[in-house]
Parts: sequence; C-alpha cells; structure tokens
Amino acid sequence: MAEAVLIDLFGLELNPQENCNQTLLKTLNAVRCHDAGRAQYFCIICCSNISCEWDSERDNCELETSNEFSAFLSDFEIVSNPSMAASLYMIKQKIDEKNLSSIKVIVPVHRKKLMKAFIDQLFTEVYSFEFEDLQVKNGLLKQSTEINMITAPELEKIQDEIETYLRSLPALNGKLTIITSPLIPDIFIHGFTTRTGGISYIPTLSSCNLFSSSKRRDPKTVVQENLRRLANTAGFHAEKFYRVKTDHGSEVWIMGKKEPEFYDGITTNQRGVTIAALGADCIPIVFADPVKKACGVAHSGWKGTLLGVAMATVNAMTSEYGCSLEDIIVVLGPSVGPCCFTLPRESASAFHNLHPTCVRLFDSPHPYIDIRKATRILLEQGGILPENIQDQNQDLNLCTSCHPEKFFSCVRDGLNFGTQIGFISLRE
Repeated sequence: MAEAVLIDLFGLELNPQENCNQTLLKTLNAVRCHDAGRAQYFCIICCSNISCEWDSERDNCELETSNEFSAFLSDFEIVSNPSMAASLYMIKQKIDEKNLSSIKVIVPVHRKKLMKAFIDQLFTEVYSFEFEDLQVKNGLLKQSTEINMITAPELEKIQDEIETYLRSLPALNGKLTIITSPLIPDIFIHGFTTRTGGISYIPTLSSCNLFSSSKRRDPKTVVQENLRRLANTAGFHAEKFYRVKTDHGSEVWIMGKKEPEFYDGITTNQRGVTIAALGADCIPIVFADPVKKACGVAHSGWKGTLLGVAMATVNAMTSEYGCSLEDIIVVLGPSVGPCCFTLPRESASAFHNLHPTCVRLFDSPHPYIDIRKATRILLEQGGILPENIQDQNQDLNLCTSCHPEKFFSCVRDGLNFGTQIGFISLRE
C-alpha cells in the first residue's frame, strides 16, 4: 500500500447541478478510509483556494467551505497554487521530509497522462507510483476528453513551467562558491564547486548538488538548475557542458572522437566547451596546457588512482594535442583525506607498494589511505613537474568528509550523497 496519497483536484470541473460538497466529501472519505492503514501523508492538490462558489461563466464549480467540510479537510494537506509545477514540487518536499517513496496518485482519467509527464520531470526512480482513477458518483464530474499522449509542444510547455518555477527559488545555505587555483592562467575558466548556493533541499544533497541518478531524490531538472546557476557565476555555457561517465576506471574520452560508454577522463581543445569531473570524496582533477591551449578533467577514486586515470588523461593530451609534459598544469580538487578514508588491508597494500607514506596504520585491518599523495606520486613519476601540481593551499586540501558545511561526502553521508565537480574550459 501507498505511504503517501495525492488526490488531484487541479482544475477540477464539477457539475453545478449536483451537491458538490457532500458528494466530494464522500469520495475523499472513501479514499482516506481505504488507505488509512499505511499512508502517512494525504494531500489534495488544487489550483485555487477551496473557498469560492461556482462561477457560471467558467462553468467550474469550486468548493465553498462549510464547517463540516473544513473539519474533514484538516486531515489532508491542501496544496493550492496556479502552477502545477509549484504544487508538485511543494508536495515532493513534504514527501521527502517524511522520507516516503511509495505514492498513490488519484487523478481524473483525462489528466493522468499530464500528471505522469510532470511526475517524470520532478521525481526519480527512488519513488514508486501507482495511479488510480478519481471516481466520483452521482455525476459530480463533468465529462472530459481523455488525453492519450503528451505531444512534443505540450511536453516543452511542461518543461518550461518547471524551469520557470525552479529559477524563482532562492539559493539555499549561502551563496554559490567556486574554489580556483592561481596556477591555471586566465585563458581558461576553471574551478571546484562547494555545496552552497543551489536549490537542492534534501539534507545530504543541499544545496548545489550537480549529479542526478536513479538512486537519489534530486531529479535532473533540479540538478540542471544548479548547473545553470553555476554557469552564470563562473561564466561558461551550460548548453556546452559535459561530465565524465564514471566507471572508476582509466578510460579517457578525447572529445571529437567516438565517445566510450563509460570514461573517467575527458580532454578537449575546443573553445567554449566545459568539461567536468565529479567528486564526493573521489578527487576531481583538472588539467591545463596554456601553450597548446588544451585541457582535461579526471575523476580519481581509489580504484582510478591505482589504474592511473590521472596519467591516462595526461597521455591523451600529449598524444592528441602535442602537449609537453613540462607545460601541463594539474590541480587536485577537494577529496577525502587520510584522516577518514580506509580500505581493507588487501586493497591498501597496492598503495603501500606505491609508497609507504600513502598508508597510515598499515598493520591494522583497515589502514588509512592518502589518495592525494598517491596521485601526486604517480603524476611526478609520469613526468609532470612537481611545481605544476597543486594539491595543497586554500580549500583544495580540505577533507570532504571532515567539512560538512563545505562539501558533499559519500563516506560521511551514505548512498544519498551529493556531488561537487571540478570543471575547466578554454575561453572563446
């Protein structure tokens, strides 16, 4: 059974010849009784306050409030807004506050496809939905034509309504902040994001989460709005933005060539194109060659570090764009530190073999690992000049797990963690 029940009365057309209040009250009471066993949240969604009498010009009967009806409605959350996007987003916030995921939507049959289209944009696969036709007896509902499909223009209109509403929301937890490195010259736009200044409201995703997946509650529309705000602040085009498709490996996509199914590195020499590596304990790394005017990014977790994703990205730049090792600048973004990151001893031994200083308490069952130090060692072994590697100073070397006010962290927050990024582009 559903944990939350949503009853759609949005734009409900009622038959003015019938007793609206009593008939609808019976319908709502039947819904409440049927789902009372498990449901923790009942909600009615409507486009205006339940207070007006029937408007004969609009042929649309709205509910006038009697004492009996008002008392009954106290068991329901009433969400009233002219915008369907705003109404559903408010309801989603309530559902997320209660950590619910199983939702029943009771909707007039002619609005079912429309409701599903909005839900597809605002919810992720974390949630499960069941749909039930709104059954109202005694001819209360006027007959309406069922919508069998949403056309492309209608879907675009829905997306526009959602985007407009999300753009109106205030930034949460402070202003959007970008960490930059003085090593990278101004011909590049680059930076590393923190967790502030976006609109994501779920505690572990709040507020500038920049990645959506089937396992998280942040939909793509919210992440895209966070990205739009980042792009406006940093000065790049959100329409020309590409993230790594992580597999915790060492595959690198050289833009302009065939795109692999998964890759943890990207390189490009195209102006105006922004590339980004994800990070939430793993290291987001940016690479810049101001001589050949090429750049790259890499997502380096502990597996990718050992597989050599950082040097794989460097090698792609040297082979594709003719970059010289002495010209490539590498900046390591914020990541989990050796204070918080452990591995089983069998996995830790590979880091110990690379260099003993990469591991603390090696004789323990779960030694502490310094993936940043391991990355620097591998870069230097590969020919990158030590002075062209920045992994300290400013906020770059802060442990993501130790600083919840600044960064997202999978180690700290569990599976529903948010994501920050490292990004770079060659200015147009």
